[in-house]
Amino acid sequence: MTRVISYDCTLRDGEQNEHVNWSLEDKQRYMEIAAPFVDVIEGGWPGANPIDTAFFDWAGGKNFGHARLAAFGMTGGRNCQVSDDEVFQRLVLAKTPVYTIFGKSWTLHTDSIIRVEREHNLEMIATSVSHLKQQQHGPMVVYDAEHFFDGYKAKPDYAIKTLRAAQDAKADCIVLCDTNGGTLPHEIVQIIKDVRRHIKTPLGIHSHNDSETAVANSIIAVKEGISHVQGTINGFGERCGNANLCSIIPNLKLKMGIDCISSEQMKKLRETARFIYELANLTHNKHQPYVGDSAFAHKGGIHVSAVMKRPDTYEHIKPELVGNHQRVLVSDLSGRSNIIYKAEEFGIDINSKDPVVQKILAALKELEHQGFQYEGAEGSFELLMQKALKSRKRYFRLLGFRVIDEKKKEDELPHSEATIKLEVDGKVEHTASEGNGPVNALDNALRKALEKFYPNLKEVRLIDFKVRVISAGKGTAASVRVLVESGDGKEKWGTVGVSENVIEASWQALVDSLEYKLYREESRSRSKKARPE
Repeated sequence: MTRVISYDCTLRDGEQNEHVNWSLEDKQRYMEIAAPFVDVIEGGWPGANPIDTAFFDWAGGKNFGHARLAAFGMTGGRNCQVSDDEVFQRLVLAKTPVYTIFGKSWTLHTDSIIRVEREHNLEMIATSVSHLKQQQHGPMVVYDAEHFFDGYKAKPDYAIKTLRAAQDAKADCIVLCDTNGGTLPHEIVQIIKDVRRHIKTPLGIHSHNDSETAVANSIIAVKEGISHVQGTINGFGERCGNANLCSIIPNLKLKMGIDCISSEQMKKLRETARFIYELANLTHNKHQPYVGDSAFAHKGGIHVSAVMKRPDTYEHIKPELVGNHQRVLVSDLSGRSNIIYKAEEFGIDINSKDPVVQKILAALKELEHQGFQYEGAEGSFELLMQKALKSRKRYFRLLGFRVIDEKKKEDELPHSEATIKLEVDGKVEHTASEGNGPVNALDNALRKALEKFYPNLKEVRLIDFKVRVISAGKGTAASVRVLVESGDGKEKWGTVGVSENVIEASWQALVDSLEYKLYREESRSRSKKARPE
């Protein structure tokens, strides 16, 4: 086998993960980030909620590059013809390149949950698939056989009949779903072998992780001839999650030699996984295979001694293949190496024996102890290095700010206003601005005060703003970390702030964001002047 279709259901199945709730903007950004990595992205269920409806209105007719968009829904025609089924027709009207519908494979569900005759269930599958295949834009139709493995174990003949109904209706792919996540790899092998004796349509696998076997089940299914694998980025999903595409994709590419992603895109896997954690406002799983912080981290003395000579003694792949890097946790030398590595990346010339390296390392450790995190906030980290080198320029000095959040009536939104006083090159600027919240008001006031001195700050746009509690158990007195992503149309950068006061944490991140812009502009200017004609 040389090709496996990767199918991403993070925007639909992944949203069933506790604490994950995608906004319309989140879904739009997700399409931009994930499209280069997978073949199909399931956008949601048209008409199921206002966000999904708005998303498919926005996505209609758009080209997402490598990935095709799928709309998801259920078999129609339970109480009427599929052409008269309003819920099913919302799916049809999405006019996406891929339609995915699920139907019942387990008699427990036909008999006790949706309560339809078993023969009628087969008709629903056949007529729904057939109706979608008849659409003029020639969509790919994927049939998800929900609870297939449980259904097969209970009544194999009927479970196979449900697949045959989809096959006879010309489904392009039939996906065997381990919806409860209770099937083990050896069972997957046995059942797929039997299914392939009856079904000639290309097969897919959709595994949940309730038995901690979702990735293993997906991989073993591919070994058995499955050519379509469904999963979610970072394994997001209901209960224990879904099969993790961040493990499946490198396993297929690097371990099995199956073409599913380019080598250049593979190098961005860690970056993408981390971005999607941030988009979901979830803490990164440090111990996640391939892309986690600890995936290639070494602490034991014997291990460290070995990997410094030969990384492959304790690393199953080169971490750079998936955009990760080796970390040695036991020695100061390792810490110094990391600082030197980042300095080179930023174009900063530091000798490894320079005392400033230890100074930066000590500052970094202290700040991380306070709750700062510089993954995703490299703008702040570069400024931290410049401060240690005594080369960080302060572009303004704060003389004070005040933020007022006033609510006059119970049924009205609060009114936010910020007043700020600062000094630039001996000149004092005192101004105020309103906003849709205290942080927005402070951001507006800061920009208003500075833009007359630094007009290029008008280019800066706040792309993302995340707040995370980092000292659990303290309630509203907890420390928070604010992570800000900014951009100017040419590049993007992240900055961070930490405090028990969310306004102060936001202030730190906002100031770093603007100072980083000014610092980068000044660096570029110096570089141009130094460049020989």
